[in-house]
Amino acid sequence: MLEIRYVWEWPVRICHWLNALSIFMLSITGFYIGNPFATGTGSTLFTMGNIRFVHFLFGYVLTISMLARIYWMFAGNHHASWKGFFPWTTPIGRKNFVKMLRYYTFTGKQITYEVGHNPVAATAYFGIFALFLVQIVSGFTLYGQFEPGSFWYVAFGWVPALINNQDLRLLHHAVMWLLAGFIINHVYSGWLMDIKERNGTMSGIFSGYRFIEPKDL
Repeated sequence: MLEIRYVWEWPVRICHWLNALSIFMLSITGFYIGNPFATGTGSTLFTMGNIRFVHFLFGYVLTISMLARIYWMFAGNHHASWKGFFPWTTPIGRKNFVKMLRYYTFTGKQITYEVGHNPVAATAYFGIFALFLVQIVSGFTLYGQFEPGSFWYVAFGWVPALINNQDLRLLHHAVMWLLAGFIINHVYSGWLMDIKERNGTMSGIFSGYRFIEPKDL
């Protein structure tokens, strides 16, 4: 008999979808900023300005969402806890990581059964959060240079001392493509685990609930 468990609390779900929306909008507008294809005069003259406004707007949305998610790593349930992103700290976590890695790489058939994220997914999400932070820091560093003396100029004024502007832009652009690749894998893996485990992996990010076999607990 399956048990229904409330796993993903509403702050986690809201942050998930805000992150997804932000990355989509930031990627679309960022690609245009790097490769503008619409030019003209009159009503279309300010196209780049409008695109940059949307880009900066969702940069703020992503930043606020990240801060909220970091807060919930300490305030939420144990499925949302920061500890879940470090499965290598326990023997069972290391064992299950290897088992899931073998499954994902088609070298093993067994999977682990967790109520929350499996160890490979949790480690990947930690890496994605790190990439989000790279995008936030690099993005607002570049943003601040358009207004010397502004908050972002002062806050991230140390970054250009470590990496020149051109390399910083290249890094910002490269991480965009890494995130695009992750999204493809993320959707595929979610559907795969939903079919394999039959536990509501996909629906859980909407409802918060997952269906768990008692023996798997």
